[in-house]
Amino acid sequence: MTKPSNGRVPRKNSKANRMAAGDVRIIGGQFKRRIVRFVDAEGLRPTPDRLRETLFNWLLTDIHGAYVLDSCAGSGVLGFEALSRGAAHATFIEVNASQKNMLCQSTEQLRLDATTYQIIQGTAEQVLTQNQPTQPHFDVVFIDPPYAQDLWQPILTALITQSFIDTETLIYLEADKDLDGQLTQLASTLNEHVSAQQSSNQATIGFDCLKQTKVGQVVAGLYQLSLS
Repeated sequence: MTKPSNGRVPRKNSKANRMAAGDVRIIGGQFKRRIVRFVDAEGLRPTPDRLRETLFNWLLTDIHGAYVLDSCAGSGVLGFEALSRGAAHATFIEVNASQKNMLCQSTEQLRLDATTYQIIQGTAEQVLTQNQPTQPHFDVVFIDPPYAQDLWQPILTALITQSFIDTETLIYLEADKDLDGQLTQLASTLNEHVSAQQSSNQATIGFDCLKQTKVGQVVAGLYQLSLS
């Protein structure tokens, strides 16, 4: 092979080289300032520091000892941030195989006890429908899928229908469009489904907004399931 005049061998334009990794920093708790990595995959964008700080201020009195689901984990920074701040356990669901491997590397670098986390590869709605998480109930759920795919509705539906959440669960949603209107529509769809399957005295499903903010084009909110 002919070498360039500087004596260096040119790098091959391989898929591995194109799949560059990015860094995101944990901003609070025992792992504060520690870095976790993520692959440069379509739709994978960690929640910005400013929004993450707001979220964990909302969860300040609820995160310690909580069982957490990071349903579209990506970098896993929401789940790792929760563990850093005292959560008892975090379940990470990630569809991208390369990123799933990076999540495993992050748990090793943070020296997490294997009893405090579970990493599952697959789409969240399929994983939840198949009851793959070992944790039967979650106290806090992060639903932050790629905005363009509108996945949070089927994920939330799976969480409800498979009884992974109840009226005490805190649900964090992040999207690039109005959440309240879509939640009203989702509740209506769920109630129609339930009424078709069960008796007419079944409780009516709704969602209560506890907190909400907007950062640029991103809308984020903290919700709880309501039954009346």
